[in-house]
Amino acid sequence: MRTIGRRKLLANGGAALTALHTSARATPALAASDRERVLRFVPQVDLVSLDPHYSMTNVTRNHAGLVFDQLYGTDSKQQAQPQMVEGHVMEDGGRRWTLTLREGLVFHDGQKVLARDCVASIRRWGRRDVLGVELLRISDEITATDDRTIVFRFKQPFPKLPQALGKPGAFMPAMMPERLAQTDPYKQIPEVIGSGPFRYVASERLQGVRNVYAKFDGYVPRPNGVPDRAAGPKIVHFERVVWTTMPDQGVALAALQTGEQDWWEFAAQDLLPVIRSDRKLRGEVLETEGNMAFVRFNHLQSPFDRPEMRRVILRALNQEDFTSVLGGGNPELQRAGTGFFPIGMPDATQAGLDALRPRYTDAQAKAALAAAGYGGEKIVQISPGDYPNVKNANDVLADLLKRIGINLQYISMDWSSMTQRVINKGPPETSGFHIHALNVPSLSLASALVNSRLRGTGSEESGWYSSARYEELRGEWLVADEPAAQARLNDALQRECVETVPLVPAGITLQPAAWRADLDGVLTGVPKFWNVRRKA
Repeated sequence: MRTIGRRKLLANGGAALTALHTSARATPALAASDRERVLRFVPQVDLVSLDPHYSMTNVTRNHAGLVFDQLYGTDSKQQAQPQMVEGHVMEDGGRRWTLTLREGLVFHDGQKVLARDCVASIRRWGRRDVLGVELLRISDEITATDDRTIVFRFKQPFPKLPQALGKPGAFMPAMMPERLAQTDPYKQIPEVIGSGPFRYVASERLQGVRNVYAKFDGYVPRPNGVPDRAAGPKIVHFERVVWTTMPDQGVALAALQTGEQDWWEFAAQDLLPVIRSDRKLRGEVLETEGNMAFVRFNHLQSPFDRPEMRRVILRALNQEDFTSVLGGGNPELQRAGTGFFPIGMPDATQAGLDALRPRYTDAQAKAALAAAGYGGEKIVQISPGDYPNVKNANDVLADLLKRIGINLQYISMDWSSMTQRVINKGPPETSGFHIHALNVPSLSLASALVNSRLRGTGSEESGWYSSARYEELRGEWLVADEPAAQARLNDALQRECVETVPLVPAGITLQPAAWRADLDGVLTGVPKFWNVRRKA
């Protein structure tokens, strides 16, 4: 029997595939009256957590971008621009900051946004996010001196406060009402109320299938600037945004082809030629910095509590194996050779990487594992079966581990379960893990300021890496003013990572998105639902 390839099937039979998709995930095509009102979107994975201070998943961060706002927004040049704040004054060499809120900020429950709401939100975020923990640690006080004024007093200069509060990755420093911000940060907020351009419509949520957002008529965009990622005015043109979870990539593409969906966040790389050949669709890379895959260890559990074991994986891993699979075999979407800060970003460096060359052969890696004390004990790897990119990265990792002699137990689960298991310090065999792979936006790893995955505190971040030397160098980096000094410290930070191996970089891939050609104003970066409109 002749086999028909996936690309050909989808190019010729999208409607047939959609007809087969008769579960609750199927969504009727837009009625003419809804065309201008409703934007339909297929997210990268199901939205499990609604609380941006509780979950550091990318999908929660994207959700939070609709509902919540930040004091600063980061633009495409990685500069933090005032968003909720009207402006700020820095004094005493960066030890004192005074922030003034814009007029007209209102929460979705009709209450004014006050400075004390923001102070409470910063304190809650600061108990979960490793950057926030640092901010609170060096603060003498964070106070609301009146309804619109927030004052920070630091023990030391902190010139990067706007970049911290405008952090584009998770955990998102989202502003919420004081009463919600008083919720234990290790428990989810009881209701979703922000001051962003959309309200979350909790009554229409269908777990695993649908999430709905409605335009917030009380939102006042910034009066100046141009929309640029999270910076500038957030002007909304759709009354509703409906997220529909579609784990099957073929079904997602078919829904896009037939007009049942408008925008697919993570279009499959190998289907990009099909998308681009359809005049009714657009397929482009919006997150131009790419996504960085990496291997995360549990530093609390044997055998990866020993740096000798972690160094073997670092030396044995071939980034091209990962980028080829995650990039769908398209060389334009692949960037191997990254260090611990993503290649292509301003703080990327090649310092220390010569020590990893030449890469171990499988036989050399087996010998190195034995020399590091590995005795064939079972290693538990966890992977999400319903999150294609992350699953694919874990499949490549599993192949490597088996080839070099690791006694591997590969456990597949849904993404919701995995998000809980990766923060569990319990026994790997029952509730935790030894090792797994992730694929996250390069922006969230771009520098020592925002890269929580490398923090050496041993507590807040899953993996629980500990390095006093990394933290010492990072502290110097935070207060370094001169570019040459920052570059020198970036080199030193990476050399420390090569020595102690908090994780293993596995390459950068560019993730295309796809949308209907009648949409205009789609912004670059992670999905933003303002500025975009439907052409007449």
